[in-house]
Amino acid sequence: MNEKEIAEIRRRYRQGKTNIAHVVGCYVNEERQIVARFDQSLTLSGQEETDKFLALLRRTLSGTLGKNLIDITFSTAQVAGQAGDEHALLMALRDSKLQDEAAREEFYARAIETLDVEGNYLILLTCDAYDVPGFAKDGQRFEDGSEEVYTGILCSVCPVKMTKPALSYFVVENAFRNRDIDWLVAPPEMGFLFPAFDDRSTNLYGALYYTRDTTHSHTAFTDRIFAAPLPMPAAAQKETFDAILAESLGEACSCQVVQSVQEQLCSMIAEHKESGEPQPLLLDRHAAVRVLEECGVEENRVEAFGQRFEEDFGPEAALPPKNLVDTKHLELRCPDVTIQVNPERGDLVETRIIDGVRYILIRAEEGVEVNGVEVKIGE
Repeated sequence: MNEKEIAEIRRRYRQGKTNIAHVVGCYVNEERQIVARFDQSLTLSGQEETDKFLALLRRTLSGTLGKNLIDITFSTAQVAGQAGDEHALLMALRDSKLQDEAAREEFYARAIETLDVEGNYLILLTCDAYDVPGFAKDGQRFEDGSEEVYTGILCSVCPVKMTKPALSYFVVENAFRNRDIDWLVAPPEMGFLFPAFDDRSTNLYGALYYTRDTTHSHTAFTDRIFAAPLPMPAAAQKETFDAILAESLGEACSCQVVQSVQEQLCSMIAEHKESGEPQPLLLDRHAAVRVLEECGVEENRVEAFGQRFEEDFGPEAALPPKNLVDTKHLELRCPDVTIQVNPERGDLVETRIIDGVRYILIRAEEGVEVNGVEVKIGE
């Protein structure tokens, strides 16, 4: 799924734009026991309660594509029912619009068995039938026409956290009194949409998986629910890419080269954003090698980098560049000093050896402050 398709489905989870009638789920305690099952009607709930439910569900379709939102692809054998029953269970939930009680209970059991959420949590499930509007060649929407009905289930796993006792103001009494501890539902830790909404149409071969923590993909859960391969977590992708760059370039891994690589990747991201291309930007081995070549890296070191890239990420790997570079920060770090630089002003920083000592030099013409105090740099 691309960002526009995700945004289109996310808009469905707002008052006035959704026909979701109810939310089903279960409340699980820290001992992995279901303490309550529920089927709550949104049409009979108050507006505030409905808004809060929809906000929680909507968060499952938020974040950065490739980092928090990850495409899942099922094999043909899974879809055909020839390998495992994970896809079949999801289809049973979808086709019954979550009314198949046996399928719900089986899903709860599999999820609870593998979830590593600390403390209590909710498993929320909804089903939405979206009458997908068509668009004319000039971009105008057909208000009275539809190409298909997309029916998808959305799952959100939300921690339930205990508040702390505190003083609170009671308006009626015009006084501050102790507020008792309570249990509040937190934003989702993980979740998914099934099936995928690709090319604004149903794709039974795909799902969209959400994880709040980009360092942790909860692979035990995804293996049990999807039994489909999951890419390396976004944070691990950056760590691996940085290690490959440093180890393959060796002594040639200078400050200037790393800055140049960062600038190249940031430029690619910016150009892709300006182009309006709906499909996500991906960096495969060949594209990564070209970046190093354009940065003036020696041929033998470029070859070493390409080989390590393929070994560590896989021969068919294609990574979002935004996972490999911080577009908002350029940081130089020594054991006792950390320097933050505007990524667009990397030209202000250089490295030099003076009298046999290595230095990081920063051009500072004006506006120099130390702990908020403006200082002058003498001759």
